[in-house]
Amino acid sequence: MAELKALIFDVDGTLADTERDGHRVAFNQAFAEAGLDWVWTIDVYGQLLTVTGGKERIKYYLKHFLPDFTPPTELDSFVAELHASKTEHYKALMVDPGLPLRPGVERLLREAREAGLRLAIATTTTPANVTALLTNSLAEDAEDWFEVIAAGDIVPAKKPAPDIFIWAMEQLGLPPENCLAFEDSDNGVKSVVGAGIRSLLVTVNDYTRDQDFSGATVVIDQLGTDEQPCQLLAGPELIQDRVDLDALHKIHGYAWQ
Repeated sequence: MAELKALIFDVDGTLADTERDGHRVAFNQAFAEAGLDWVWTIDVYGQLLTVTGGKERIKYYLKHFLPDFTPPTELDSFVAELHASKTEHYKALMVDPGLPLRPGVERLLREAREAGLRLAIATTTTPANVTALLTNSLAEDAEDWFEVIAAGDIVPAKKPAPDIFIWAMEQLGLPPENCLAFEDSDNGVKSVVGAGIRSLLVTVNDYTRDQDFSGATVVIDQLGTDEQPCQLLAGPELIQDRVDLDALHKIHGYAWQ
């Protein structure tokens, strides 16, 4: 059986519920600052989440929701400036009021570090957003917990393309059989599976609960704590109340048996 050596985490929706109460709010603040009357409601944002990447999401919105809109400058420049503004608002939101990590995330990260498992991130969000979340919601030195942070436009094709996970594994110097990935969405699952990683744990959220997670080893509602035990939604019964190191090795062994 292949040895589990590294854990690769998605960020938005996986480490924290950043989509609804972080990115969506920041987008709306950026729109208002730019003098636009656009408001992305919770439901509208749920539809936009089918598209990965903030700049791509804005373009999708213009094409499908505001087809008659004419940007004041060249489209790519307009979108880039709007997205840069949104990033600044998001970073500020991570400081005040801040956003907690999902239940069990910090516990598992600490356990994995202590056990010598290597940690990495593979996400479509920008590096600045990753830094803002980790340093404010986890620890000041939390970026250093992760040996590799693959984020943003570091690869040309975003999820569901497998490129970001392939790049992360290349930097780790590990093949898929030594890695376990954490995701929260169907696009993320497609990206992981496309990269050849068979060991995949999905933690759903309100936006992704009803998506198709074919290819995932195990699907749960959260990683679990003593006060909030996790619930198994799909896959073999390899977890008891919370995801710990023993559960990770069981999931990995099952996926690569």
